[in-house]
Amino acid sequence: MQNFKTENDKERKFFEQDFSPVNELLKRVRSSLISGDKLSISDLDFKGIINYNPSETLVYVTIFQAGRKSIRYGSKRESFEATLNRNIEMLRKNRNFSEYKLDDFDNCRIMLEYVISRKKVNKDDLQYERFDDCRFEIGIDGLELRKDGISYYYMPTEAVTLSHMGLKSALKALVKRTPIGKMTNKISERLSILSQSNYDYYLFRTRAFVTYKDGILPLYRGNIRFTKFDYDVLYNQVMNSIDWCLDNMYEDGRFLYYYECSDDTYTDHEHPNRPLDDLYYNDLRHCGGVIALLRAYQLSGDEKYVAAAKKALNWSVSITKPQDTKWGQGYYAYYNDKAKLGGTGVLLVAMMQYRNITGDKSYDEYIKGYARHIISRVYSNGEILGYYIHPGFQGGQPLEVMNDEERKATFSFYYPGEALFGLGLFANNFKDEEPELVQEVRRIGEIALDWLVDERPKIYADLFTALPSDAWLMQAIEEWAKDEHFRKENYFNFVFGDAQTMIDKTYTRDDSPYIDYEGGYYYNYGDHYYPDGARSEGLVAAYYLAKYLGKKDLAKKLLNACKTVAMCQFHLYNSMENNYSHKNPARSNRSIRFKATRQWVRVDSIQHVSCFFARLYMAENKYPKN
Repeated sequence: MQNFKTENDKERKFFEQDFSPVNELLKRVRSSLISGDKLSISDLDFKGIINYNPSETLVYVTIFQAGRKSIRYGSKRESFEATLNRNIEMLRKNRNFSEYKLDDFDNCRIMLEYVISRKKVNKDDLQYERFDDCRFEIGIDGLELRKDGISYYYMPTEAVTLSHMGLKSALKALVKRTPIGKMTNKISERLSILSQSNYDYYLFRTRAFVTYKDGILPLYRGNIRFTKFDYDVLYNQVMNSIDWCLDNMYEDGRFLYYYECSDDTYTDHEHPNRPLDDLYYNDLRHCGGVIALLRAYQLSGDEKYVAAAKKALNWSVSITKPQDTKWGQGYYAYYNDKAKLGGTGVLLVAMMQYRNITGDKSYDEYIKGYARHIISRVYSNGEILGYYIHPGFQGGQPLEVMNDEERKATFSFYYPGEALFGLGLFANNFKDEEPELVQEVRRIGEIALDWLVDERPKIYADLFTALPSDAWLMQAIEEWAKDEHFRKENYFNFVFGDAQTMIDKTYTRDDSPYIDYEGGYYYNYGDHYYPDGARSEGLVAAYYLAKYLGKKDLAKKLLNACKTVAMCQFHLYNSMENNYSHKNPARSNRSIRFKATRQWVRVDSIQHVSCFFARLYMAENKYPKN
């Protein structure tokens, strides 16, 4: 791996400067935008911040305001002052300019972005998978197309303001601004024409600052920066994000499933054709929301989270169907015309955690029924079947008997871990109340765990990726280890082996050219980083398992790894500081995004990160906090 230490140290040092001259600059820009008077900045010293080059330093000024589409203008003139005055002049001529309340510092925000470096690249060498001179890094690099003396620009911050991810997204936006955009409305045709056109391609980098109240914030990848792990930040992001889920909960107990912050809409990108009055919902992710509420209760002691969790569980009960099993009455979750193993598995996890945390036993009959259903889905060799009902198989009837092809076609990589986690919680907490059922759960659970750990890697090798992803099974094994009989080396080797691979596939402080990559995962070195809360739930489970087993050195190593990846995930949090480009900042505030630049929020993007953060907080802090 490459060492980028020297360049990264320079980059970090830049952000340690006193940016008060830029703050004063943007105050004067705001004043000139309001009054129309010429801007004067000759008395301001930007040494070390802005080195203006009239041939290269393109400067953009953008105005943001809640409920409005941003307006912007970019230019380069003989001086920095002349450039800014040109931008101000043209912004004031924008037909929508009067709609912006520039005297409202809180709600009308101004961004300054200027080019600091630029290089020509061969379009055939342009890529986003390797750290080399022709890499396009979303949110860091801008892209310029130039032909016949005219340039068209995609600024780095547009990755955030337009909710983009990857080179193709940038090219789609940029080609629309060229004359090609008027030739056809089809994106594929535009890109095809562009590939055959003789445009020159340039990559460039910028610096950006955005106003915030009476000050400014320096931006990196269009976002504010976190430079160290902090338990107060961790706690606040847990509680605030779970409060966002609670505040966006429906009367029937469901959560707001999906939100696109950039344009204040609710249509899931995976189900774009669903009508607005029947948007997609997912029962597994719903249960994840319940688990997040329970973590918030553990941390705060506030009963409002218990009440909300019960309300959400009642919705899950409403989609529960009965099933006869040889152990008695079974129950399973049925939604979207499917009965998924994971749907019942995560529901069992949520109900068991609710029972353990609150002491409320009102769902016990359902809990026992879910456990019976899950063990009924374990095949004779230990394979645990992915679906009980699937509309694509056997006419949508219960899959009581399945051939090898059907089993493989409906196998899920994640569902077994979810189900085994639920069974582990049941086995460890119902020993006295349902000893016979618990004994069956322990017997069948062991067969299933052995198959998952020892046989699944051979049979379903194609489902395994370079970066481990079965965090649910890691949590399941942590839970089963509380039973002495289940303290098996093959189980522990799976958990600690996957945890070590996660650590090995985490960007460190100086092995990436981008300073916000530290703590992000990758499949292959050079990948755009993954700030992944779901995987991190497995990493923190490995820490708790190591601590439980008395492996002090390993536990310390895993805890430090958790802190590093948590710091990376701090950047996913939407605050009033960094949601400047969102159409409805008040609504997006306190939510957690999927990605560094995409502005998608889904209930599980919050749940996974917040639950990881909650368990990490519990590792070294007293709770409830108050």
